[in-house]
Amino acid sequence: MSDISQLTINGERLWRSLMELAEIGATPKGGNCRLALSPLDGQGRDLVVGWMKEAGLEITVDQIGNIFGRRPGRRPSLPPVATGSHIDTQPTGGKFDGCFGVMAGLEVMRTLNEKGIETDAPLELVIWTNEEGTRFVPVMMGSGAFCKVFPLETALSAVDVDGKAVRDELVNIGYAGTAPVPSHQIGKYFEAHIEQGPILEAEDKVIGVVTGSLGLRWYDVTVTGMEAHAGPTPMPLRRDALYAATHLMQEVVKIALDFAPQGRGTVGVANVFPSSRNVIPGRVSFTVDLRHENADRLAEMDARLRRAVKALSSGDLCGYAVQVDLQDVQHFPPTPFAPELIDAVREQAQARGYAHMPIVTGAGHDAVYMATVSPTAMIFVPCKDGISHNEVEDARPEHLEAGANVLLGAMLTHAGVASA
Repeated sequence: MSDISQLTINGERLWRSLMELAEIGATPKGGNCRLALSPLDGQGRDLVVGWMKEAGLEITVDQIGNIFGRRPGRRPSLPPVATGSHIDTQPTGGKFDGCFGVMAGLEVMRTLNEKGIETDAPLELVIWTNEEGTRFVPVMMGSGAFCKVFPLETALSAVDVDGKAVRDELVNIGYAGTAPVPSHQIGKYFEAHIEQGPILEAEDKVIGVVTGSLGLRWYDVTVTGMEAHAGPTPMPLRRDALYAATHLMQEVVKIALDFAPQGRGTVGVANVFPSSRNVIPGRVSFTVDLRHENADRLAEMDARLRRAVKALSSGDLCGYAVQVDLQDVQHFPPTPFAPELIDAVREQAQARGYAHMPIVTGAGHDAVYMATVSPTAMIFVPCKDGISHNEVEDARPEHLEAGANVLLGAMLTHAGVASA
């Protein structure tokens, strides 16, 4: 066809599919609890795989439970242009995180069938296993194994708090596939997703053209002073670990502010010992999360944090010396997405008249791993108040429809089209 921007998906059907999937694991507050590889996850998979088969997709399941639905192309030797996401949720998750990307991809396939459109390259819809990482770690398990970020055996042998292993739970829900990991090459990969943040809504934009993901550095910090009685110990003679730790915690925020607008700095967990009302804290352990879209800036943020640790240890930061132990936990470098795929998303948003803006993702997605093996891009749509990982997570039907339309056009741009 001459202008793919005139081709649109069925927005009402997209919404109905999302709402029907949301009935599986529905929570009282209107969200979802469909943990990875649980019986409810199995029911959700069965429902969506049934829809994929109705759309004529050829289903393959690999050894980590990733589901691939292929729509043939006129040139089967070409690697597929793929899209997808996940349908597992947080314990108090919403209806749209991950699920929108899968249902948007399904709508692409349904629309092409209805319009009698063939593509040169095959198309694929992927459901990745255990993206959330709530029940089993590592997070983004299915895409991580597919992209060889960690060995398949690491994923299969992971256990939950009850000691149940991934390999056994895959069997229990009927998704212990036989295809190797990875089973095949993916030529190009698109992922549609709610933003999970407030920027698009605040800027009144319908489409976020995602240029890449923030890099991330995680740390565990322990500050050790000396516990003592809160009454008899004068203030000048104290080595209060909590007071000292708060100086470093505030420095984390200052570092992020100094590297605005893409700097992020968070202390998410803190534990105080001995945690008694009338005892001066002797030890505080806490987590640090630093993020930036630029690798050099992230390295500078890391250096700033280490200088602050040294200053706290020597007494320069809080007035007395304490012992500070900084442990590196995880490092994800910034991941730029493919310019030619970003351009396709931007061009489709513009051609269809959707207000759009460039944006980076601060959250982890399967697309971040996919970008290490295939050209990748993401499409964001707004979510109400920027809230996600919450039962009140919400998105407007017209925004979801717009995101799916852009996904359709971007995929066709790179798969090649002609009327049957």
